Amino acid sequence: MNLTLRGPALVDDTVLPDVLVRVEGERITAVTSVPEGAEPPPGAGAAERVSGTMVPAYVDIHCHGGGGTAFTDLRDDAAAAAAEHHHAHGSTSLLASLVTMSPRDLERGVAMLAELADDGVVDGIHLEGPWLSEARCGAHDPTLLREPTLAEVERLIGLGRGHIRQVTLAPERAHGLDLVRWLTTAGIHAAIGHTTATYAQVEQAVAAGADLATHLFNGMDPWHHRKPGAIAALMRSAARGHVTVELIADGAHLSDDTVRTVLDLVGADHVAFVSDAMAAAGVGDGAYVLGGLSVVVDHGVARLARDADGTAPGSIAGGTSHVADIVARAVAAGVPMAYAVRPATRTPARALGLADRGSLAVGSRADVVVVDGAARPTRVMRRGRWLDPSLP
Repeated sequence: MNLTLRGPALVDDTVLPDVLVRVEGERITAVTSVPEGAEPPPGAGAAERVSGTMVPAYVDIHCHGGGGTAFTDLRDDAAAAAAEHHHAHGSTSLLASLVTMSPRDLERGVAMLAELADDGVVDGIHLEGPWLSEARCGAHDPTLLREPTLAEVERLIGLGRGHIRQVTLAPERAHGLDLVRWLTTAGIHAAIGHTTATYAQVEQAVAAGADLATHLFNGMDPWHHRKPGAIAALMRSAARGHVTVELIADGAHLSDDTVRTVLDLVGADHVAFVSDAMAAAGVGDGAYVLGGLSVVVDHGVARLARDADGTAPGSIAGGTSHVADIVARAVAAGVPMAYAVRPATRTPARALGLADRGSLAVGSRADVVVVDGAARPTRVMRRGRWLDPSLP
């Protein structure tokens, strides 16, 4: 499909009032700003006018499901439906995240998702576990957490066939630093998360090659001024350009003030907005299952039905928002549009090496979200084709 879109657009961190975006097949082949009062270039009259502002489509590097299904369901139809749900809501690129599972189920999940990645439905696989801290495991089954072994890691890498892009780990576990090295040697991003690591242990992991932080603040010891721990070490590493920190900026996992503070201290070039969405995203309150654990969603907040000690409700169990909702929330909280979009587009794309995503530029994949004045999506284009405008 070849077409030209015309309207306001976010180009190079600036919202320009009149832009022509030429799409040929799956690629953007021209981005032309029309100065006010200037004669439009030839062919501009045939352009499709958009009602709203064009921004790059979103890149979600931490997503477990949505639309009623999850990648942990271990069914290819369910996994495809979850991915397509997020595509329609603006996240046209995403990693399929698996939670802690038994070795057999984890292998099944990786093999299944590698097929979907081959087909371009998802853009890679994220393993969140099983090499996490029991004390900060959150909604992961603590009975399935285990020490990393080179044999298991190599087996999973083989099943992933190059599609495992990110692994979340607790570096303080036995062989935790070895795991960072095994992964980075294989070209996989090591992410520090669900951890009780000390400041020094995080610095060691970063020096060994870890370059991501899984949902900063959540699943970590609180920041104490005499025992700064993982949060302080990761923020310092991010501010120095060594780490990209994920934020679940949905108002449930983090307050808006915390999000604005991290953006100001670290900078949008090293913050990635993620949904951490589970099956309830786009569906609503009710009972769900995540990685074999019972989850209850009440007023949009997902929690384990019970913690391991019997406490009810239990830990927060993933998100119920889309990245588009997070961008809109940031804008409503006073973050300028360009600054709110960057952590959802260019930063995560660059962090994972998706060179043709995250910007409206010549050569980029034609993934576009049209947003209204409140940064809410009204239309979504993926690979040069408009998706269902009803945003199911």
